[in-house]
Amino acid sequence: MKTKINVCLAIALLCMFKMTFAQSDREKYLQVITERSDKIIAQLAIADSATYKKARAVVVQQYDNLNTHHEQREVKIKALKDKYAGQKEALDSKRSKLEAKEDAVLQKLHKQYIGRLSSLLSPQQVEKVKDGMTYGVLPLTYGAYQDMIPNLNGAQKEKILTYLTEARELAMDQPGSREKHQVFGKYKGRINNYLSSEGYDLKEEGKKWEERKAQKQAKK
Repeated sequence: MKTKINVCLAIALLCMFKMTFAQSDREKYLQVITERSDKIIAQLAIADSATYKKARAVVVQQYDNLNTHHEQREVKIKALKDKYAGQKEALDSKRSKLEAKEDAVLQKLHKQYIGRLSSLLSPQQVEKVKDGMTYGVLPLTYGAYQDMIPNLNGAQKEKILTYLTEARELAMDQPGSREKHQVFGKYKGRINNYLSSEGYDLKEEGKKWEERKAQKQAKK
C-alpha cells in the first residue's frame, strides 16, 4: 500500500514538474515576442500610452497565433507522412489539400490582424509594422534595385514595388527568419526575370553598381 502511494506521489510530482516547465517555456516565449513587438511599435512614435500598449498587444497576439498555427500545421503534416508512408501519390494529394486548407486559415488570420492594426494605427504606421515584422527587406531591396539600375522608369519601379509588397504580405505570416527570407528570395527571382525581359543585363548592371560603390567608398 505504501509503495503504491509513493508511486502515485512520484507521478503527481512528475506531472507538476512538467506543467511548471511548460509554463516556464511559455512565459519565456511570451517575453521574447513581447520584446520583439515592443521594438516594432517603438518606431511608430505613438504619443498615447494606451494606444501604444494596445498596438503592441495586437502584434504579440499575432506572433503567438502564427506560432500556434505553424506548430499545429507541422503536426498535421507529420501525421499524414506517417499514415501514408510509402504511398507518394496519396500523400501528395492529401498534403496538397491540407496545405490549401491551412493557407486559407493563415489568410484569415492575416486579414483579421491587419484589421485590428488599422483600427489603432494610421496606414503609414501599419506599413512600418509590416516592415518591422519582415526585417525591413522591402524598403532595403527596393532601394537596392534603384541603386543598381539608376535609369529604371516609373512603370518598372512600380512593378518591382508590387512584387516586393506581395512578398512582404506573405512573409509576415511565416514562422521564422529563414522562411521569411525564402519568400523574398522567390520574389526577387521574379523581379530579376522581369527586368531581364525589359532588356537589362543584371550581371552587367550589378558589376557597374559595385564599381560605383567602390568609387564612392574611395572618396571618403
